[in-house]
Amino acid sequence: MDTFKKRLAKAMRRMNITQAELCAMTGISRSTMSQYYSGAFRPKEDKLRRIAKALEVNEAWLLGYENPNSTAELVEKFPNIRPVHLKQFPILGEIACGKPIFAEEERGSFLMASDEIHADFCLLAHGDSMTGARIYDGDAVFIRSQPMVENGEIAAVIINDEATLKRVYFDRKQARLQLVAENPAYPPLVYVGEELETVHILGKAIAFMSLL
Repeated sequence: MDTFKKRLAKAMRRMNITQAELCAMTGISRSTMSQYYSGAFRPKEDKLRRIAKALEVNEAWLLGYENPNSTAELVEKFPNIRPVHLKQFPILGEIACGKPIFAEEERGSFLMASDEIHADFCLLAHGDSMTGARIYDGDAVFIRSQPMVENGEIAAVIINDEATLKRVYFDRKQARLQLVAENPAYPPLVYVGEELETVHILGKAIAFMSLL
């Protein structure tokens, strides 16, 4: 029991996360996590699996069994090496009637990238309208789905069934939307009144990756 408590604390320090953050990552209540941390008892199989995955360690290592192949042991021996965990992000395909269509994974239309990118999908940038934000033609931009963004944030926006990336500014008093490029060669796109119905925010841009 004492070994589990020590290794849990050690793995959390390595990841630089708090109990509250670990609870959010695993869905385990704070009171339960506190008892694990204090050594009152060890988690059952399901919760142990979630904790080990969040902390990037082997379940057996957490329980006190020696496992020289665990991520924690390897990182301890070779601190300059950190494993990269990947996941698939669907690539945005066509836009039809205001709804995005994601290409099917079996056709290979997805992108592998770090699972530390908390996004729902990605799209491929076209053109040079966002070069001021270091987003170039052909770059993959990762998007977290949400219907609204804060003023000044870069978002994936559908305009008349076409997707684009722009900074979003919305004046609530005047009900006026501006979509601003990061290239002075492109004037802002302004929408008011019924024109607003033609614009839909898909989500917030949170990361990009050059594919060149």
